[in-house]
Amino acid sequence: MAQGEAASKTAARDVEVLVVGGGMVGLTFAVALAEAGLEVVAVDHQDPALFREEAFDGRSSAIARGSQQALEVLGLWPGMLPAAAPILDIRISDGRLGTLRRGGASALHLHFASGDVAADPAAARPLGHIVENTAIRRACLDRVRALKALDLRAPAQLAEVTRRQGGVEARLADGALIKARLLVAADGRRSAQREAAGIKAMEIDYGQTGIVATVAHSRPHHGVAHEHFLPSGPFALLPMTDAPDESGKPVHRSSLVWTEKRRLIPAMMALDDAAFAAELQRRFGDSLGRLSLWGGRRWSYPLSLLHAERYIDTRLALIGDAAHGIHPIAGQGLNLGLRDVAALAECIVDARRLGLDIGDATVLERYQRWRRFDNMALIAATDSLNRLFSNDLPPLRLLRDLGLAAVDRVPPLKRFFMRHAMGLVGDLPRLVKGESL
Repeated sequence: MAQGEAASKTAARDVEVLVVGGGMVGLTFAVALAEAGLEVVAVDHQDPALFREEAFDGRSSAIARGSQQALEVLGLWPGMLPAAAPILDIRISDGRLGTLRRGGASALHLHFASGDVAADPAAARPLGHIVENTAIRRACLDRVRALKALDLRAPAQLAEVTRRQGGVEARLADGALIKARLLVAADGRRSAQREAAGIKAMEIDYGQTGIVATVAHSRPHHGVAHEHFLPSGPFALLPMTDAPDESGKPVHRSSLVWTEKRRLIPAMMALDDAAFAAELQRRFGDSLGRLSLWGGRRWSYPLSLLHAERYIDTRLALIGDAAHGIHPIAGQGLNLGLRDVAALAECIVDARRLGLDIGDATVLERYQRWRRFDNMALIAATDSLNRLFSNDLPPLRLLRDLGLAAVDRVPPLKRFFMRHAMGLVGDLPRLVKGESL
């Protein structure tokens, strides 16, 4: 190594914010600050090249309307748009194996349509979009490269982090020293930064596992998201963009999120593709025609609830899964993280414009107060829904079916739930409202 290279390795880099975690939430946050003119370093232990590979993450995410507006302001949405399938309708039904009718719904069900929200149904916009996580990651990485104020260090290992009242110092394994006013942890559910700060987290294991895959089907989905509540947990097929097969013919696709009892997962994952598809057909019915596994890949993830007792510490803020993790029953996990991004970025940018210390406790307290209620409300809602619907007790089945039918027949109540799902209710950050920081 040349002497100049050694000096550059050990020279301190002074920035305003250090982001630990280069996933979807971490990079979106880093982009938001860099767009606003702050100097940011983001560190992740994985090679970004892996993020671009389809085999890295088989999941897709629901992007609510409010989240889409934030991504548009940050210049991230154009990179995701080719892989974004609009959600025009949501159909929720309660059922048992083998009892679904040809239409894919039980006798008592709930139907949300994009036209129910707009004053003019003809001008209705999608309720949201389904985007493959790989496409989201690619868009983030492409945007990072275009921002001079953002320095992504990956793959890189944090060797030591010191947080004091005066600031943050982080030493990387290669010897590089980074100094910042604030450290933002976006390093996932097993957040090392949260644990180092001594922040406890409530965690509840659901005893369920989510099976994720892309499913091909012979009939078009017409932008409809289906969610069937089965005794073992929700079974969802969410609309994706068509993709060409080996001959170039477009294939209709949907994203599968299948919640199953954990003890059954080894057997389900061991099935060959044909037997796996048969199990899908048995649970979903024939409303989308013949189902098959697209790409021959499937993934499984244990499901649990996680909530940090607090989101802040000295010169530290938690966002995304480092602060909270919820059941995928409502498809809101990433949207919660993106609202964290929008709120914390706004708090930091506002403080900086006023000449305040962006890592000061009063700035971080504002963020925590802003986000805690929204996160706790959705955590409680998804936990309750999963417990209510993941069983086959006759009294509860009758109660929930009547509830679905009642909501379906009261338009104002439907609109209220729909606007909540679209991320358009509450004390919204400027980005979520489609406004710049």
